[in-house]
Amino acid sequence: MNIQSEIEYFSDLGVVDKARFMTRLVYEIAEEAKIGAGEGGDAARFRFANEINQRIARFAYQLMSEDPGRPADDVVIRMLLGARADKQAERIVQNAYRRVLGNFESFDTTVLLNAP
Repeated sequence: MNIQSEIEYFSDLGVVDKARFMTRLVYEIAEEAKIGAGEGGDAARFRFANEINQRIARFAYQLMSEDPGRPADDVVIRMLLGARADKQAERIVQNAYRRVLGNFESFDTTVLLNAP
């Protein structure tokens, strides 16, 4: 996966579409963690999925609230798609990201929830 092209794609989305993308990613990461866990589960996998989902959810909230202190798009995409020592964790995010990317439709929505 080419991180630079993913940064460019994500940066070109409108704010609402970015938040939609991220919230869908939260769901897909949770699903990916369950898929690979099988019976009995894997505590490390679920812990990783929970921690990354907390970061993504916070970012989506910052997008929707127009928080000027939110991380830059490239920082978030690099955090998600960058190489990890834990290859299982890397696979969770990349598989989930690919599923979101494959099914995502941008509506070029510009209306925020707190807009006047």
